[in-house]
Amino acid sequence: MKHLQYLNKYFWKYRVLLGLGSVLIIIANLFALYPAEFVREAFDAIILSMNTEENTITSTSSILLKYGSLIILFALLKGVFMYFMRQTVIVMSRKIEYDLKNEIYKQYQALSISFYKKNKTGDLMNRISEDVSRVRMYLGPALMYAINIVILFFLVISKMLSISTTLTYYVLLPLPILAIAVYFVSHNINRKSEKVQEQLSNITTIAQETFSGVKIVKAFSNEENALNVFFNSCKMYTKRQLQLVKIEALFFPLIITMIGVSTVLTIYIGGLESFKGNISTGNIAEFIIYVNMLAWPVASVGWITSLVQRAAASQERINSFLLITSDIENKTTEHTPIKGDVVFKNVSFTYEDTKIQALKNLNFTLKSGDTIGIFGKTGSGKSTIANLVCRLYDCTAGDIEFGTTKIENLNLNSLRTAIGYIPQDGYLFSGTVRENIAFASDTTIENKIIEAAKKADILDEINNFKDGFDTIIGERGVQLSGGQRQRLAIARTFYKNPELFIFDNCLSAIDATKEQRILKQLKQESKNKSSIIISHRISTIKDADQIIVLEKGEITEKGTHNELLNNKGFYYKMQQIQSNSTSK
Repeated sequence: MKHLQYLNKYFWKYRVLLGLGSVLIIIANLFALYPAEFVREAFDAIILSMNTEENTITSTSSILLKYGSLIILFALLKGVFMYFMRQTVIVMSRKIEYDLKNEIYKQYQALSISFYKKNKTGDLMNRISEDVSRVRMYLGPALMYAINIVILFFLVISKMLSISTTLTYYVLLPLPILAIAVYFVSHNINRKSEKVQEQLSNITTIAQETFSGVKIVKAFSNEENALNVFFNSCKMYTKRQLQLVKIEALFFPLIITMIGVSTVLTIYIGGLESFKGNISTGNIAEFIIYVNMLAWPVASVGWITSLVQRAAASQERINSFLLITSDIENKTTEHTPIKGDVVFKNVSFTYEDTKIQALKNLNFTLKSGDTIGIFGKTGSGKSTIANLVCRLYDCTAGDIEFGTTKIENLNLNSLRTAIGYIPQDGYLFSGTVRENIAFASDTTIENKIIEAAKKADILDEINNFKDGFDTIIGERGVQLSGGQRQRLAIARTFYKNPELFIFDNCLSAIDATKEQRILKQLKQESKNKSSIIISHRISTIKDADQIIVLEKGEITEKGTHNELLNNKGFYYKMQQIQSNSTSK
């Protein structure tokens, strides 16, 4: 239960619903208790009537009608209060489920990029869906029936003891055996449940990766291999589920046997006690009803235990990352203005997972209002600079400053709101064109959306779409070409109108004519703003105020386009190669 203690804060938050639900459970059980007494009184009244001269069909009918009506009335009242009971406890569980999912999702967004590199997407999806659903079963049905069992046991056993202590002891004799069985089996349920959840995460991951890379799967005609991997994973999941089911299956036969033994003992011991005159015949019927009233609660002990153990296993998985603190710490909640030069001072960075040193002792300054171009081969560290400016990672060594303020002391929300970052893949979401362009804003301004699309040189193509700006682009923009995805991502940034533009090789799939038109628009948009343009094409960065050339994470050249050409270094050689390639 230690993992489930995390949920106590939610019980306190919804304590009114929980308290009211508990009261309703008590009332429902009180109405469930009295019909047994009515049966006893009816039995005794009929037997008494049979032993007197007043025994007539009319008197017997009136007795049955009286107590039958009372039993039906109390059954209806019990049903009404059970309805309200569920409307409080189950509703509480749904509210906690809602809060927990939001907390998990918020934590997903707060965690750094390094966390996502270490964890599989399918596993993370499973925690916010399947794991939370299992926790809700503990918060709702398991909790409700557990409270119901405790209250019902207290009421019924108290009533039984008040009638006959001897008969009560015999009736309850099989229950310790059940308690011992639950104790030994619950540990195995928990262990098996954890393995089931782990395997379910693997299945989700395999499915998610296959769907995301379906083009590659089809292009390599690898459907059969992909199916075999999925099939084997499902087979393992089924095997683990069956192992769990086998353990759970032990409960119910044992419980039914125990209830049967209790019923037989009630009739036998009750008969002996009745002959002794300690109890009446009606008390035997009353005890049988009490035993059957305890049948479902006792039978549900195994089910509740299973729910609790599964929830504990799932909550442990949830806690394992809810309690993680992000590598990127936001040191202030106050708004901090993002202005001034962007300065790199002896900046070095090593990726924690691969231990690859991406940047080594970088020193450069992006003056406010200027454009800096970053050029280099694949793997030279270009994109790492963009990630550090957005503070998706923190420097391993050195400092990055905006004006005179270190980047660590800036409010993260203020920093990232001020930056318009366009990654190379131009990631898009599975909505409409309009929704993707206006992604960075809570409101959509139609004229502004059209203007942003025009600046990104994609307006004409959008207008040619069947549904225009309402066109559904599919997951990751699958309906669009690579160039269209990149330009739509650029339009999203123009719509945001940030203080600092970062183009991370996001023009690679766009032809030269469109590229120059977009760069011209960028120059107009960023007249009084700063820009970082990362590219492996010199034509993209040649007009930048300053260009730095990276090689293996180090700056090997720095200057304007003409200065770098005059140096006759790596930049000059690449210019010659790219010029010859273009002319051909």
